[in-house]
Amino acid sequence: MANETELNFEAAMAALEEIVGQLEHGDVPLEQAIDLFQRGMKLSQLCSQKLEQVERKIEMIVEEDGDLRKKPFGGGLDENGGEGVE
Repeated sequence: MANETELNFEAAMAALEEIVGQLEHGDVPLEQAIDLFQRGMKLSQLCSQKLEQVERKIEMIVEEDGDLRKKPFGGGLDENGGEGVE
């Protein structure tokens, strides 16, 4: 399998789900279970990092009066696309 840092989010999640399934099934030898658990923790951290990266990318750049400013995603736009009251 590819190096974990090269995996995209979906591939990392699929690998993590496979590991969880193997561990939940319960018929894995102890040494292999420890290895799977360690790999699962690395994949979990990778997924978390990728989600944080996406969160930062989702900051929208909004142009107001010729000035650019960053606005966090989910800042409460009303149905007309304007800022809603929070």
